[in-house]
Amino acid sequence: MAHELLRLATAGSVDDGKSTLVGRLLHDTKSILADTMDAIERASRDRGLAAPDLALLTDGLRAEREQGITIDVAYRYFATPHRSFILADTPGHVQYTRNMVTGASTAELALILIDARNGVVEQTRRHAAISALLGVRHIAVVINKMDLVGFDRDVFESISAEFDAYARAHGVDDVVAIPISALDGDNVVTRSPRTPWYQGPTLLEHLEAVPVGSDPARQPFRFPVQYVIRPQDAEHHDYRGYAGRVEAGTVSVGDEVVVTPSGEKSTVVAIDTYDGPLAWAQASQSVTLRLADDIDIARGDLLAAAQAAPPVVRDVGATVTVVAEQALVPRQRLLLKAGSRTVRALVESIDSRLDVDTLEAHVGVERLGLNDIGDVRIRLAEPVAFDPYEQIRSTGAFLLIDDQTGATVAAGMVRTTAA
Repeated sequence: MAHELLRLATAGSVDDGKSTLVGRLLHDTKSILADTMDAIERASRDRGLAAPDLALLTDGLRAEREQGITIDVAYRYFATPHRSFILADTPGHVQYTRNMVTGASTAELALILIDARNGVVEQTRRHAAISALLGVRHIAVVINKMDLVGFDRDVFESISAEFDAYARAHGVDDVVAIPISALDGDNVVTRSPRTPWYQGPTLLEHLEAVPVGSDPARQPFRFPVQYVIRPQDAEHHDYRGYAGRVEAGTVSVGDEVVVTPSGEKSTVVAIDTYDGPLAWAQASQSVTLRLADDIDIARGDLLAAAQAAPPVVRDVGATVTVVAEQALVPRQRLLLKAGSRTVRALVESIDSRLDVDTLEAHVGVERLGLNDIGDVRIRLAEPVAFDPYEQIRSTGAFLLIDDQTGATVAAGMVRTTAA
């Protein structure tokens, strides 16, 4: 059986103990090289600490990350006998909300830290809202520093209930709360005797048990063309392949596909890889497809299941998160990048801005600033194939880019489409 993979994103306010928690996970799952651990122990001794400071494992990139020059996320990899993990570790400051958008965009689980002394704060609500908007199906709310509140059950249950109500109001039903001390390791990997009242899983037990992935057969086939392969040598002069990654569904030799936005149809006659031909391929595989017909196909086109093609549209309604100092305003002209396709776009209107504290949508706003979340209408200069984000994340997401500087202005999720 293939080793299961869980992608998760961490989020928390400053000083919630996120670095210590990530370090604890890496340490207790024996995912740290011996020489790295030796270096951490030496650095901790030099600081006069009695025990290794596990936060040093993840704080090495902090200075570079917090320059704010790029949308940067540190990825950590660890594994247990049951599952492999890719953890997107994002900074905690409010000005790095954009980093969480990047990290959570491919995550199946959001790990949100809360300091037991402070409870649910604005940044906690913001992280929950973004997780819900990005379609993250599972949230582990980790209530840290329980040792500093005497492992008080009432404190844990009060914070847990408040967060659960907020997350459910956003449509996230799978929320699991876990009381921990990342510093001491309570309930991170091993069960703590200091929380006899807690009967739930440790954090690692939950990460190993949460459902991952979705059945590729349940989603229609989607394949953004990254590159058209046409060798010029005499031996392969008849070869024409379309290279890319299967973003959703499955494709088999003999399947009928449609090319969007042109609408032309053909049949898959071969699926090529570096290791040889395949009879079929599924989501996350990078392959080269060959078709029966010589159709004009270019980078940016999307191959899709002929019987379940996405809508090809010029107008979209979307929820966006602004990730740049540059505000988003009506009549603004930008580039929209969806998969491998980039087209010119016009922000026709800003319909509302979300208040992450009250969950109210404020209408009549004239701009969306850095870290704001809101609903907009966008007009495209050319037709683009989109799925609603809630149905297929990869073909329902896009970026808005400043065509002068090349900077990303906003990340968007398609809600509604119109031809």
